[in-house]
Amino acid sequence: MTLWIDEPIWPAHGRHFAHLVSDTSYAELHAFARAVGMHPRAFDGDHYDVPDARWQQVVDAGATPTEGVDLARRLNASGLRLRKRKGDRGLRRYLAHPFPNGPSDVDLIASDVPLRESQVSAAMIFVRDREGRFAAVHSVRRAEWGSPGGWREPGETPLENALRETVEETGLVVDPGLVYPCGYERFTALTDDNTFTRDAPYLQVFRVRIEESAPPLTQGDDGIHETRWVSPTEYAALCRHLFWWPLAAEVFPDLPPADLP
Repeated sequence: MTLWIDEPIWPAHGRHFAHLVSDTSYAELHAFARAVGMHPRAFDGDHYDVPDARWQQVVDAGATPTEGVDLARRLNASGLRLRKRKGDRGLRRYLAHPFPNGPSDVDLIASDVPLRESQVSAAMIFVRDREGRFAAVHSVRRAEWGSPGGWREPGETPLENALRETVEETGLVVDPGLVYPCGYERFTALTDDNTFTRDAPYLQVFRVRIEESAPPLTQGDDGIHETRWVSPTEYAALCRHLFWWPLAAEVFPDLPPADLP
């Protein structure tokens, strides 16, 4: 076991918390957290927040106490640290996740603060109707279901990118005043043929709730095989296994949570 915990000195919600990490694997971290009864919501992307009242229990179960600086050093050296802005919520970090254009490390983060436009290469948008159904599209290139999205074109803002992709893939014209940022994906390409660059490694994620009830969808452009409105249960059946699902589940509480490894 290579689990580490710092001192419970970090204030939040009227208590103080410590950070529990593994410098070996997320699987080890999750297995240990389950064994000591940590709630899945205590996971913050690369660590568990441990309240001061439970600190000794976690140490007795096998976590090694250390200082915060040493814990951060070990997490950085392991490659498991998920970097995020203050106020954002880290959800998941994937190492060497496979994509059609090559593997990437991926950080998945919930945030209602938009990214700097210059850093964004692509956008996607969760589209829900008045009854809470999702507009789902089946991508030809990825051979999987998801929400409208794609690469940003020259001169577009990320929001314009998301709105254009929605029209092209579903035929829906969305009021931009109803669209809000809800998170982002950060890609660190591991091969030279990956489309995301070091200067613009982000995909901005938006959400929108339209006022109509299941308006007609087109069958999409050449990159889309099929489109349909689906219930939250149907959306989960189609997409819960995909890497971005933890963000969907974080943004929409009526969706089932992602499984931890």
